[in-house]
Amino acid sequence: MNRIIGERDLRETPFSVEEARATYRQMVRAREFDERALALQRRGWMSSWPPYRGQEGSQVGAALAMADADWLFPTYRSNAMQIARDVPMSDVLLFRRGRPEFASGHDVPNFPQAVPIATQIPHAAGVGMAMNYRDDDGAALCYFGDGATSEGDFHEGLNFAGVFDAPVVFFCENNEWAISLPRHRQTASDSIAGKAQAYGFEGVQVDGNDPLAVRETVSEALASARDGDPVLVESLTYRQGAHTTSDDPSQYEDAARDLPEWRTADPLERYEEYLRNQGVVNDALVDRVHEEAEEALDEAVATAEAAPDPDPDDVFDRVYADLPPRLRDQQGWLDSFVDDHDVYELDH
Repeated sequence: MNRIIGERDLRETPFSVEEARATYRQMVRAREFDERALALQRRGWMSSWPPYRGQEGSQVGAALAMADADWLFPTYRSNAMQIARDVPMSDVLLFRRGRPEFASGHDVPNFPQAVPIATQIPHAAGVGMAMNYRDDDGAALCYFGDGATSEGDFHEGLNFAGVFDAPVVFFCENNEWAISLPRHRQTASDSIAGKAQAYGFEGVQVDGNDPLAVRETVSEALASARDGDPVLVESLTYRQGAHTTSDDPSQYEDAARDLPEWRTADPLERYEEYLRNQGVVNDALVDRVHEEAEEALDEAVATAEAAPDPDPDDVFDRVYADLPPRLRDQQGWLDSFVDDHDVYELDH
């Protein structure tokens, strides 16, 4: 296992000044989006939100490592990754308001967000195997949290990928918490990356609060995966907020072990300080980046609010090609209820 912690001089990295600035822009967009989404949820604009504050460096770094043709297998918390991959912000917001996930019809190769824990891991392994059968040149990046490694899907997905040399990078964002359970309470392994050895491929750790280190590590992992050697990357970061907006972390956060400052420090503040020290950003650029992010968010919220109300029958689409009798009966009941009560004519 390799551990990459701390920033190097930018000239010692494979990234240009403009790439370093672009990474900063994406991290600011991610932070501003998370803060706006949390505020919108708190005033009832959408039903729930899974905050990712503290994980922007990890998610943005991994997303920017992907090639355009690579497939992302996200979860409910990987919204910063999707935004960094140019999924419209309004799509993410509309999904949280009960609309189809890809409302704009964008063509970014992303699978739907997996809300059940770890179910996307076998899917990623299967798609990787399909890529081999079709001689595709791409790879898959499967995102999940440390809690997902306690699910059977984790072991099944990694086992298949190892046996069939699937071009998959398993990206575990270890934010220390499986809801309220700290990592040391759910596995006795020295690390999550070490679990890869059981499946016949490499596992590496990376400082998840260093976006350039994450990008470099995941880029190397994707290159390895394309050559038939899957990789498990454990990105060490820390969830600064609640598991979701229905969670109260004050009830359990004292149970965490002492963690080093590099693990718990704010990744955006840390990266901005690094760029300032490197002469890459200044006050004017920082202000402009935040203004651009706010403007993009205002436009995304306006787009989401202007979207037409969905038809109640939409809930039955995209599930079965032919509805089974039980669901046809439910659809008929819902149509009758709506007609009888005019509930869908209410002002939302």
